[in-house]
Amino acid sequence: MRKKIVAGNWKMNTTVAEGVELAKGIVAKVNDISKGVSLIVAPPFTHLASVGEVLKGSPVALSAQDCADQPKGAFTGEVSAAMLKGVGCAYTILGHSERREYYGETSPKLVKKMAMAFENGLKVIYCVGEKLDQREMGNHFDVVSQQISEVLFDLTPEQMKNVVIAYEPVWAIGTGVTATSAQAQEIHAFIRETLRVHFGEKVAEETTILYGGSCKPSNAKELFACPDIDGGLIGGASLKADDFIAIAQAW
Repeated sequence: MRKKIVAGNWKMNTTVAEGVELAKGIVAKVNDISKGVSLIVAPPFTHLASVGEVLKGSPVALSAQDCADQPKGAFTGEVSAAMLKGVGCAYTILGHSERREYYGETSPKLVKKMAMAFENGLKVIYCVGEKLDQREMGNHFDVVSQQISEVLFDLTPEQMKNVVIAYEPVWAIGTGVTATSAQAQEIHAFIRETLRVHFGEKVAEETTILYGGSCKPSNAKELFACPDIDGGLIGGASLKADDFIAIAQAW
């Protein structure tokens, strides 16, 4: 049985005090969701220690939004996987479209980051997805296939147990536009088949694949009903505890 996950990516939002209150709101309502659904929150780096304290003793896991591709050293502004583990992170997000687009993150860099995450006992939410022009040209399958093959295909089946894939149609992030459930299911099924061809049936069937494009309480139930969608990587709707919990209740 694949793990059902709803993860909240707070991006560069909230002050530390606001983030603590948001986390408290989520923890207070966590018993309102099915026991089979796992929650993850990914605050900014500055919030991790404080939010981590709020989450202690709860079933809500803490994630970072990124990690460095080096273990330590003279890398001003970077945060290492060991540091993240030290403040209680269980996960880190890697390869988010905003990191690829605004900060030029490449597959070789993401391979290094993933290695750092695994070395320090972190699980990875690995993001893939196409831009609008790539979808309009019919290249979306090729784009997603390349993002998977270049970063994940050198992993072992054992390492893949620590990877969650998040499909994010870049054209639907923060725009209010959502892929239809048919579009989302089609690409999720393609991702699972790509894993099946390379890793085999077991990895393909056990890997959790999340949808990450303007998922909200009003459309979560329809999206999560799709056979290959195992949850969501939530952006804007994760900034309100009630909305975040409502999405998790979609099952």
